[in-house]
Formats: sequence, structure tokens, C-alpha cells
Amino acid sequence: MEPRFIIAGLLRREYLLPPVGHPLLDVPGGNLLYAAGGLRVWEADIGLLGRAGEDYPLQWRRDIEARGFDTQGLKIVPGSLDLRSFRAYSDTFEQTRSNPVSQFARRQLTFPKALLGYQPPDTKVNPRRPHPHAPSLGDIPADYLSASAVHLCPMDFTSQGQLLSAFKAGLATTVTLDPEAAYMNPDFIKNLRELLNGLTAFLPSQEELQALFWGRTNDIWEMAEALGSYGCELVVIKRGGQGQWLYDAMGKHRWELPAYSARMADPTGAGDAFCGGFLAGYRNSYDPLEAALHGNVSASLKVEGSGAFYPLDVMPGLAQARLDALRDMIHEV
Repeated sequence: MEPRFIIAGLLRREYLLPPVGHPLLDVPGGNLLYAAGGLRVWEADIGLLGRAGEDYPLQWRRDIEARGFDTQGLKIVPGSLDLRSFRAYSDTFEQTRSNPVSQFARRQLTFPKALLGYQPPDTKVNPRRPHPHAPSLGDIPADYLSASAVHLCPMDFTSQGQLLSAFKAGLATTVTLDPEAAYMNPDFIKNLRELLNGLTAFLPSQEELQALFWGRTNDIWEMAEALGSYGCELVVIKRGGQGQWLYDAMGKHRWELPAYSARMADPTGAGDAFCGGFLAGYRNSYDPLEAALHGNVSASLKVEGSGAFYPLDVMPGLAQARLDALRDMIHEV
């Protein structure tokens, strides 16, 4: 069966020191799986587009397939790919991705040998240079081009642009995109027209949006309106525990949504889970508010535990109950 939904993004082998609970050492993660988990809360028939090396555990792929995902788009490239990702959180949920040795020592934990030589992500990388971990045009199975709904997770600008063009040339009528922080700067504003024209929804974080318009304006809604003028239907500004702002470019509507009051345990991947839920909600109703509510619930489930697929193991009916509870909490600005 051809997948109706496609998520394209990055796979990671995660080493997490969450603020609550036990460390997670070498577990499957990456924005691809977190977004897929957020979408799977609501929908099935999901294809995953990403890449890994020959050292990516076969059992992980089998486990992903057992969750009901189509994995023909997970390309295994020759040799190994360094997919390691480290995050540690303080008691106040402040995140660090550097100095893993000191972070393990501070918690009196044995440092895993698998993290020897680990380097945190380079924030000054050229955003136009295709990343070896990002899926490419040649990785897209023919069946995936028949999908009607696609989400592109954060990755380099060139890879996102190429994938976007390919899916828009296929049968995709709903395409959402979460930008990579590396290109969210004032020098890149004009280049964003390439990505935003014809896009269903653009989903940056508040910090990324402010970085993009640094020195131009401090007005969030002015920023959203500017992006909407580039041809993007919806701009969703993710604000972590504060919820989201939603801008409808066609109707020029502005809404504020609070975050569901969830029990915070591990915020890793919450923004990606939101994007997956947003895609599900939009395809179900074509209503931007319903889309944001679905994303909000997916994120609320994710933060209550660790692992990309934690939202899929919660009590049946919990997602729908939260969705119903949130509907009365939206207000137009």
C-alpha cells in the first residue's frame, strides 16, 4: 500500500540524560522519528524518508516497522554514519549538547565508551551544503511521490529545497516544513522565498523566527505576516511550554494557543512531535486551528516521557480527551 503521509528528516542514535528518569544510552531518535511519532498518534499509512549507515541496528528498523511505519524510504548507505546525538538537561529543563564527559561525571554515571570522540553539532555549518545524513532525491521511493501529505523536518536548506520540489511535482497537496536553525538569520530572508512559495505551513520556533528578523522588527505578528507574503498559507510559531501562535496568511487571522498542561519529564523532540500532529490535524479537517490542536496534543504526550514513540504507548483515548479539553482555550488575537 502506498503511504498517504511522508515524513522526511534525520535519524539519530541518541544519548539522553533527561531531568527525570534513567539515562537513555544509544536509542533510536532524530527529528524524523519524533515527528513520525507525533503523526502516528492520529494517523497510519506513514512512510519514513531518511538515511543511515550499515552500522544502524537492524533491530531498530524492525521495531520501527512493528509500529506500523513504511521503511522503504530509510536508505542504508555503504559504511558507517556518525549519527550520535547527546543531550543533557538540568533540573530546570535547560539543555546542553556539549561536554558529555562532565555531564556524566556530574551525575556520577559511567561515561559510555561509544561517546568517545563525540563532537556537538556545528552551529556554523554552511546551510547550503547538503548534509550526508539528510535524505536526497535519489532516496525517494517512487511510491512516496504519490503521497498527498508531506512534512520536512529540520535539515540543510539545499536538501529541504530539493525534497520540496520533488514532492510538489508529485501528488502532494499539503506540505509543511520545519526550518533548520542554521539558515534562520537575516542574510537568508530572501532565500526563504524558494521554500515558502506554495508551502502549506511553515513551523519555526519563536527563537528561530526572532533570529531571522534580527535588526528588522521585534513584532512577532509582523514577522509572520512577512513570511505569509512569500506565498505560505500558514505560519505556526512554536513557543515550547507557552504554546503556539498561529497566523493564517489568506484570512489574516491570528490565534494564540496555550500548551496543554502536561507533566514535564523529557522535552526532547516535542517540537517535532507537534509538527507530526499538525500534519495529521490539517489533513483531517483542513482547519488550521484543528491542526494546531492536534500538534499541541502530540507534543504534550511526548514531553511526559522519553523516546520518539512514547506518545504511542499512552492510555487509549488520552489524546482525544486532551484535544477536547484544549478547544475552548484558543483565542483570536
